[in-house]
Amino acid sequence: MLEFKNIKLSYSTKEVLKGLNLQIQSGDIHGILGMNGAGKTTLFRSIYGFLKPTSGSFHFNEKILLQKQIAFLETENYFYSFMKGREYLELLSDKEKSFDIDAWNALFELPLQQFTDAYSTGMKKKLAFLGVLALQRPIFILDEPFNGVDIESNEKISLILERLKAQGKTIIISSHIIQSLTKICDKISYLNNGVIERTYDKKTFPELEKELADRVKAGIGERLDGLLGN
Repeated sequence: MLEFKNIKLSYSTKEVLKGLNLQIQSGDIHGILGMNGAGKTTLFRSIYGFLKPTSGSFHFNEKILLQKQIAFLETENYFYSFMKGREYLELLSDKEKSFDIDAWNALFELPLQQFTDAYSTGMKKKLAFLGVLALQRPIFILDEPFNGVDIESNEKISLILERLKAQGKTIIISSHIIQSLTKICDKISYLNNGVIERTYDKKTFPELEKELADRVKAGIGERLDGLLGN
């Protein structure tokens, strides 16, 4: 089990995470949903260790969570200039010789002999995704993994995540597209104003979709009336 215990994190005088608590079962795909600025990326970066919480702690199987237990896919992917796709995957899979680069790449057909600078946004996302798979960690944190990829690759990523789940991996995933989460997640937590407002299971996903739609309508309904009429 992965546990977040009273996580607080501030930037200067602004508190972004405000006593956040959550439990995620091993072998689950757990979605994190929230509006822009809700703190999703801050949460993910603090889990991985890029940011240090002001207070609170992360635990995995009742022990302090270690960075080496996590494979983290960031929203924006960075690659060194003049590095080829194959070199990138060889670097990440160096300690995991069982990762077959060519066999995995057969799923996405990336031009691994080309420099990553020549890759499209979708190709870079797929290469970064293969990179986190190459690490073969027990925990996967995936920040917007479906952004920029085509429909076919979207389906492939979903199928891979289902297989990882079956192997007992713990997967945390965010997306701005709620249907991407309801399709594959076991539970979805709604992050709002720095706290987990509510966690939904599959039976209550329709409630989440309705509540989210109602929030949006309440926020812009009157403005749209003024702009477009009733």
